[in-house]
Amino acid sequence: MPHGKVCQWISSQSALQTENVWFRSSKPWTWSWILTGPSALVVRIFTRIMQLKIANIDLANPIPRPVPNEQLVCDTSKPYNSDDTCYPLEKTNDKAWSLTEIFGRSLNGVCPLTELDGSSDQSVCLRVPHERGVFISEEAEEIKKDDGFTRCFKLAPSVPFDLSIPQQPVNTEVPLDEPVLHAERTIVGHGQERGGMRIIFGNPSNTSAVDFIYFESLPWFLRPYIHTLHATITGHDGVPREVPASEIVKETYYRPAIDRERGTQLELALFVPAASTVTLTYDFEKAILRYTEYPPDANRGFNVAPAVIRILDTAHDAPIYIRSTSLLLQLPTPDFSMPYNVIILTSTVIALAFGTIFNILVRRIVTLDEAAALGAQTLKGRLLGKFVAIRDRLRGKDTKVE
Repeated sequence: MPHGKVCQWISSQSALQTENVWFRSSKPWTWSWILTGPSALVVRIFTRIMQLKIANIDLANPIPRPVPNEQLVCDTSKPYNSDDTCYPLEKTNDKAWSLTEIFGRSLNGVCPLTELDGSSDQSVCLRVPHERGVFISEEAEEIKKDDGFTRCFKLAPSVPFDLSIPQQPVNTEVPLDEPVLHAERTIVGHGQERGGMRIIFGNPSNTSAVDFIYFESLPWFLRPYIHTLHATITGHDGVPREVPASEIVKETYYRPAIDRERGTQLELALFVPAASTVTLTYDFEKAILRYTEYPPDANRGFNVAPAVIRILDTAHDAPIYIRSTSLLLQLPTPDFSMPYNVIILTSTVIALAFGTIFNILVRRIVTLDEAAALGAQTLKGRLLGKFVAIRDRLRGKDTKVE
């Protein structure tokens, strides 16, 4: 493990190591992340994300459910307030939360391979107002920054660490940092044969450009055409102008896919000028799968993994990673009822043909007289003949007695 890394197992099967781990709360448009650097594990959690604390959701049954009517806090001054109409009041308290509730377990101290030379004093950092109460483990040491919002904790080796914040009134809002880059990725086009990918990068800074590396791993059944890569820049004037992709993309690494063995890897080193928006587009082709390769919910689509963006910013001690949202790719879907229909129709035709041919080969066509004669020669016919003779004999005796 590199020097200064904090190896903390968040779950029994995954470790938090050298990159940003993003997670999103169910509160709209609030983000939080865990950021690891070359000398420390930095946990930066915005206060607003905890307004929808995970503890509100039953961990045994994480399906979100609406708040009961008796627990709603409504603004009764509204003229339309009634039993079935509620205007919610703004919450004045933040929800209580802890690292154990978010990640499922506490942090197990710093990595044993880390050299405690003072560079990792700030192992875990939290952005909340200093007036808020934060409870931490006994062995951890708290260090508050001068900005009034950041506090860091020095972890003890091999000692579990946990922090929790109780429910408290919200008096000060944590200022949100301006994002370094905005990224958006969507699938465009129509039809079942071809499509396109559109990636939009926005630079909110008015003074400096942003250099970054864009990486995406595509499934093998999505076949991109790199020669169709086009770039469009929208500047201060808001007028888009098309430029050669070579002006934006500095380097390109492309590894084509092998059907059913590996996917496509595309890596671009590019930049976005200050106060500009860059749009990249390229076309792709959709492959046709075997019918056995489709999942049960084939009409839902196939997941395309998020793209990863690494900001090349020397001003930060740790690299900044951004991940886009995943996509759904609609592939040509066959008629899965066709095999059933073919089997039923084929079986019916075979049964009719086989039955007809079998009857022609096995059965004999005879006249009615021949059938009667042939029936008398059989065991059943002989038994029936003897029975009729015995009956006639008995009837004859009865007639003589009379």
